[in-house]
Amino acid sequence: MSIILLAVGVFIGAAFIYHHIVVKGKKCTSKAELHGKTVIVTGSNTGIGRTTAINLARRGARVILACRCKQRGEAAQEDIRRESGSNQVVFMQLDLGSLESVRSFAETFLKSEPRLDLLINNAGICMQGRTKDGFGLMFGVNHLGHFLLTNLLLERLKESAPSRIVNVSSMAHNFGKIDFDSLNTHKCLGLGTSSVRVFQIYCDSKLCNVLFNHELAKRLQGTRVTCYALHPGAISSELGRNTSSLLHVLLKPVTVLFFKNTVQGCQTTLHCALQEGIEPLSGRYFSNCTVRELFAKAKDDAAAKKLWEISERLCGLV
Repeated sequence: MSIILLAVGVFIGAAFIYHHIVVKGKKCTSKAELHGKTVIVTGSNTGIGRTTAINLARRGARVILACRCKQRGEAAQEDIRRESGSNQVVFMQLDLGSLESVRSFAETFLKSEPRLDLLINNAGICMQGRTKDGFGLMFGVNHLGHFLLTNLLLERLKESAPSRIVNVSSMAHNFGKIDFDSLNTHKCLGLGTSSVRVFQIYCDSKLCNVLFNHELAKRLQGTRVTCYALHPGAISSELGRNTSSLLHVLLKPVTVLFFKNTVQGCQTTLHCALQEGIEPLSGRYFSNCTVRELFAKAKDDAAAKKLWEISERLCGLV
């Protein structure tokens, strides 16, 4: 019995150390104040987007909550105003799965807001389906909607420079690939609804984020607008988004030990948004508040350029 208790104690101790050293990770150390600055955070009614918005509002920024659901977006606006102590938190409806909605959001923003200092492309989804325009849902929401949004707001970002674009990706991009034939033929990254296929296509969409960031940095050279891609870590708040309540309960012990909470999960986003002196690292990929090297496929110049050109065509920008 004593050996069993000792083993349990060692396991709990090791898990505690692992959680506090590995899982919690580094914190954004920037003390930057954002009074007079305007930021957009997509998908900011929940998860790390919401926590990011609270932090930026506390620093004095005017924060635009760009969310699909009007009811949840307005509720988040009230909550974030209360938690941050700032009344400079505004909800604007944005459905990244609708190019018309993206254009409408950009038009409304450009008419009502004179500057844009920080665009955080945070929203993401992991499920199959089709967007309103007939694109694969993960390709449309995770990549194409943000691609169009960024391009429509680029001039305002340049006018407000120095400014930044932060693209929330995932280490899952390491398992991704871009099937350009499928994009041209089916307007999606892949077909199939099995769990394996859904995860693969999610990985593909996250690779799109990193390649977009890579090509964007090239096109922004000399503008004083910089961009960064990142892996936020595995976030417990997102695990149960599309799973049953029973599975969510069963996985709770795993999330407590091995997943970040939203405060821990938004630290690399904040680092990329606020850290002083990282401008020379534009186009790079960050994890745990640290710049990381990428596999060749994630910084492939030809693939990044091809994805950009296809995205332009699908969005009607050319």
